[in-house]
Amino acid sequence: QVQLVESGGGLVQAGGSLRLSCAASGRTFSSYNMGWFRQAPGKEREFVATISGGGSSTTYADSVKGRFTISRDNAKNMVYLQMNSLKPEDTAVYYCAAGRRLTAMTFGICDYWGRGTQVTVSS
Repeated sequence: QVQLVESGGGLVQAGGSLRLSCAASGRTFSSYNMGWFRQAPGKEREFVATISGGGSSTTYADSVKGRFTISRDNAKNMVYLQMNSLKPEDTAVYYCAAGRRLTAMTFGICDYWGRGTQVTVSS
């Protein structure tokens, strides 16, 4: 069982930056692939990024590629999402997730989910 808690959301102006953090419980954090997803009002949950258990492989949605960076610190049981050049369309609740199947995670199939943190980008 893994518990995930996101933090770092807030209100920023377009063009600004935020770094989201996700704290994970458990002793087997490094065995999980991690990901970030987001859901805007009235929209379905959207894949943002994934990172493999060891941190050597990352995948990004086209919409955030070049602007967002996912990273992890297994010693601290933490995963991060650095978001730069934010756009109003990035406004959403951002969710941290953990999963055993990396490919499946790109389709939103994950084993554990955090409760989300709100990111609002003003124009």
